[in-house]
Amino acid sequence: MPLNRLPLSKGRDLVRTAGDHASDMFAPLTVIGRGMRHHVAWAKARWQATPKERRGPTAFLVAAMLLGIYLLPHGLLFALVALMASAAWAGRGPRTPPGPPEPDVADVKLGALYAALTPYLSGPDDLNPLYRHEGGYQDAFGGWEFDGEGRLSRLELVYPAYFTDTEPAARARVEQVVQGKAGRAREYRFDWDEESNKLRIAALAPLPTDIAAQRFVTAPGEIVLGFTDGDGSARTIPVHQGGAVTQQPPVIWRTGPRSAEPHLLALGVSGYGTSSLIRSVALQALPYADLVVIDGAGTGEHACLVNRPGVHTVETSLHGALAALQWTAQETERRLGALNAARHAGVAPPEDVVRPLWLLLDHPTELSELAHAEGRPDPQDLLELPLRHGRAARVTVVVADDVEARDRITPSVRATTRARVVLGPTGPAEGHAALGTPLDIAPAAHAPAGRGYARIGTGTPVRLQVPATVDPLDEDAPAQLRDAVIALLPHRDTRTEAAAPVEAPPRPDGPPTVPVELDADPRAGVDLAKGPSALRFRPLA
Repeated sequence: MPLNRLPLSKGRDLVRTAGDHASDMFAPLTVIGRGMRHHVAWAKARWQATPKERRGPTAFLVAAMLLGIYLLPHGLLFALVALMASAAWAGRGPRTPPGPPEPDVADVKLGALYAALTPYLSGPDDLNPLYRHEGGYQDAFGGWEFDGEGRLSRLELVYPAYFTDTEPAARARVEQVVQGKAGRAREYRFDWDEESNKLRIAALAPLPTDIAAQRFVTAPGEIVLGFTDGDGSARTIPVHQGGAVTQQPPVIWRTGPRSAEPHLLALGVSGYGTSSLIRSVALQALPYADLVVIDGAGTGEHACLVNRPGVHTVETSLHGALAALQWTAQETERRLGALNAARHAGVAPPEDVVRPLWLLLDHPTELSELAHAEGRPDPQDLLELPLRHGRAARVTVVVADDVEARDRITPSVRATTRARVVLGPTGPAEGHAALGTPLDIAPAAHAPAGRGYARIGTGTPVRLQVPATVDPLDEDAPAQLRDAVIALLPHRDTRTEAAAPVEAPPRPDGPPTVPVELDADPRAGVDLAKGPSALRFRPLA
């Protein structure tokens, strides 16, 4: 050993020896200190467990006991000796060894997800599989994020090149596995990068459900179907939400003669708000358009529109629906003739022709089945003329039905309604059939009413939350939501409100009466033009 290292070695030995002696000397104090900590923790726990009404008497008894010990001869000395002995006895045990470290949340959840994806992303002929049994997720997962509650919020993974990522069925299997392991209570967006063989997954924040029906800041001919994410809309509008005015991104549907998607088809799971969507559209169109409403389900969901200015009729029976649809077809033809005559003459078209006409059908397939049973014409066949020429004639058709009844909707209706909405938790196949394109968002297992997806024309599907537009005649609905709908109705209705909160703009007297002879044949057309002798409203059951 070199001479210069000899003093350093002796110094280390002396320090080590002094430390051992010090630990032996202060070992009793260490034991007593450990026992005192046990006593303090026990006393604190007993005090917190004592009810509040018993803490006063308990403190009084302890104080009396301490006073008695103080008054006894040598009481303090005996108490101190007893306390030291008790602390030494409580602290005699060895220090509690540290428990095993808790497993990392990322290792547990990502490992389980990796194992679940292995059967779908591995091949038997792959010599160096990216996904294999008892493999590690570090090579397959490029990045991940967890939220404050320990749930997976973002993930990027790589899959082998032979995976059939162009097939919707193969994608749906992987998306189902990811959603099952990450949590079915949230919606997830799946971004498939087919060129790089990467899949990016992002958990989506819930959309606001406390936006009630109200006047939205939109241009003429624009209808707010609902609200979506910030990246799903190019603008925001001010809305009243929770007693304050906030900016929310809307889903805008543009109607009118220059619209590329003049008609709307809304499909939904029962109880998820297709009728609320019809009411929301009707309230937004009433200030500048006339309405014809057909309630195929016959539940009276749209009875609040009866006898309102601008509402020609609200029909719930098959006979009334056929008459209303025949009148709408004749009105469409009359409008086309008047518009063509005005163009040839070089004059402005009449006001009753320019004013938009909206045809709202709620569950028309119910009437179609009834018509087939009675041997009458299918009401959907009468939509051919309004759907084909509605854009030129300023006639807009909105059809809402159950998602399970999609096969009973005629091909003509499906082909001409290019604005699509689907509401409720639907599967990949149902979403694809309803929207016309694969849905890159996995719906949550439980969704609130009015939650769904919208696709305008050939655009990308976006998430949708329909404004809460309840039936004001439903006594079980919240009073605040009912009052919001009543405030948007054009004039006073003695069934629900006492005064007219909103005045509608001036309206024309109505389109000219279409000469139709009424006879005993129930298939004959009727005149739905507004006027004392033309309005025929049936009492709702």
